[in-house]
Amino acid sequence: MPVYRIFRLRPHLKQGFRNAPHVGGLTSVKPRDYEESEEVVAPSHYAAWFQMRKGDAPLEVGDILDSNEGLCIVKYVGFEAAQWVQPDSKPDQEPAPAAVSAER
Repeated sequence: MPVYRIFRLRPHLKQGFRNAPHVGGLTSVKPRDYEESEEVVAPSHYAAWFQMRKGDAPLEVGDILDSNEGLCIVKYVGFEAAQWVQPDSKPDQEPAPAAVSAER
């Protein structure tokens, strides 16, 4: 049976997520916006949602379930696929480009 790791959307971002318009398709999420919580063992992500609904900390809109099958995010319409967005790595300190003087 799959093990789902739960990632909770940080509290200060929940209202913005709730107010955002629904967009279908793959959702890109930033790791810094989430806190890893607990794990749950369930046959499917809907079963995990149902199991957690009975507990002290039910899944909320914006939370993520991570398993071997990939990420899925809780939305008002159900679950949708998600992916982590990795920040672009900044190159090592490059010298600033020389200023180009304009001739008149």
